[in-house]
Amino acid sequence: QVQLAESGGGLVQSGGSLRLSCAASGRIRSIDRMGWYRQAPGKERELVAVITPAYTTNYADSVKGRFTVSRDYAKTTVDLQMNSLKAEDTAVYYCYAGATVGPVERVELYEYWGQGTQVTVSS
Repeated sequence: QVQLAESGGGLVQSGGSLRLSCAASGRIRSIDRMGWYRQAPGKERELVAVITPAYTTNYADSVKGRFTVSRDYAKTTVDLQMNSLKAEDTAVYYCYAGATVGPVERVELYEYWGQGTQVTVSS
């Protein structure tokens, strides 16, 4: 089992910045991908940014050039630096971790989620 603890959410003015952090605990050695998703009221959960063990990153088109995802293997954390925030960025942000578990003959993939942290951007 993997547990994810998020911090850094809050209220910020349009054009401002926030930095979200997520710390993993439990069976952390099994973690592969880590990243962030978000869900705004009335909308589906969407990918924000994901980073692989090789530090390859994927970003939603709406945040490219403004958000940066990073991870620290020693501290077992993944961060999201959010700059030039817009009202459209208002959402609950969820930390994500993907894990590979089991022997080679029956490898299984698992997904873990944090409890979510609210980010509100005022106009």
